[in-house]
Amino acid sequence: MSLSTDVRVVAARLFLIPVTTRVPLKFGAEVIRHVTCSRVWVRVQDRAGRQAEGWGETPLSVQWAWPSPVAYEARLEAMLGLSRSLVRAWADSGEYGHPLELGWDFLEQRLDSFACPAAGEAMPRLARLICASPFDVALHDAYGVLLGRPVYELYGPQFLSRDLASFLEPAADVAFDFRGRYPAEFLRPREDLLHAWHLVGGLDPIEADDLRGDEPEDGYPVLLGDWIRRDGLTCLKIKLRGNDAGWDLRRIIAVGELGEGNGVEWLTADFNCTVREPDYVNAVLDRLRAERPRLYQRLLYVEQPFAYELEAERLDVRSVSARKPLFLDESAHDWRVVRLGRELGWTGVALKTCKTQSGALLSLCWARAHGMALMVQDLTNPMLAQLPHLLLAAHAGTICGVETNSMQFYPAVSEPEARVHPGCFRRRGGLVDLSTLRGPGFGYRAHEIQRELPAPAASAGSGV
Repeated sequence: MSLSTDVRVVAARLFLIPVTTRVPLKFGAEVIRHVTCSRVWVRVQDRAGRQAEGWGETPLSVQWAWPSPVAYEARLEAMLGLSRSLVRAWADSGEYGHPLELGWDFLEQRLDSFACPAAGEAMPRLARLICASPFDVALHDAYGVLLGRPVYELYGPQFLSRDLASFLEPAADVAFDFRGRYPAEFLRPREDLLHAWHLVGGLDPIEADDLRGDEPEDGYPVLLGDWIRRDGLTCLKIKLRGNDAGWDLRRIIAVGELGEGNGVEWLTADFNCTVREPDYVNAVLDRLRAERPRLYQRLLYVEQPFAYELEAERLDVRSVSARKPLFLDESAHDWRVVRLGRELGWTGVALKTCKTQSGALLSLCWARAHGMALMVQDLTNPMLAQLPHLLLAAHAGTICGVETNSMQFYPAVSEPEARVHPGCFRRRGGLVDLSTLRGPGFGYRAHEIQRELPAPAASAGSGV
């Protein structure tokens, strides 16, 4: 069925914005000191010929999306190559539909057709999703702009030709029917004030004795206690090693005790996908419960301890989730992996807009229909990337707030956006404030943001 509100992409541009971190961010075996952000502009047209423009952005976080011994530069170039190819692919697609329909069809039918190896190694699905995300986000934004409404008002049956049964299948053990159901039913009323989770990286100094002497003097805090006091933080996410149980336990205790003395209410533990078996996590949790029971109670959930590819390593993780809620993050490429995760004992899903707005919405719907908890996690999103990320959390009904940490690692780069949306880029009283995100699409108010973009890295379509 076709609708008058259906759109197609008629033009696209890709802009590449290099960003340098003020302090290093350790992830797994690698350290992030700089990142390239992919910003995408698209123009859409409806069946009557009306046109509108939209924007999307995602950091191409190579180390997170593509852990590998292959050189960083080779992996980055492969992701940049795919991003350039997607400009032409979207501009030439010609298909009409709702952005959720167009976005999902592209992921299912076209994304894996692009060959983008690095040193003979195939690009992982997660890296492909990151490259696809800003195009998908821009499409949703442009659709809202064309209709003159916030995009989260446009996920009901009056705008979608297909119900959720066209995308999703329920688990075999659940009597649930997606026929006649639409994403709007699974979204929550928007929250403008969200608890902000601060990331405590593996290299972050906790006490003064941790300082190395090369920390930046740029007016922003360095020590964790200073961050907590400045921003009124109440939620801390602790990056762990996942291969050194003693260090991991000491890190949780050090961060937890410092936080406890400064009003922090909740902790999470992120084992960085390096754990090989559930017993490792269980041992850390059991020792924490025995030695620091109050900190154990403050540990709200555990995030993705195990390898990315659930299909390849089907670990039964029920022993972990019996202790604490266990959330999929890197593994949750789409709702099918979420379904597999539930079968293996995972109890929650960390959504990310960097895996596309379309994919995040469908995973949200599947998880909520099956009683799984939700969280929205960061990809250290700066600039425009921060805004759809926060809005997803505002409508998702998360277990508690949203992770947001770009202000820790590269705050200055977001200054043009922060002048228009200050509450989205500065945490006050432990909260982020989305109240300025008003208007059509994602509410960027893009015409008010004074940012000078580089020359396009790729362009395609009519009128570009």
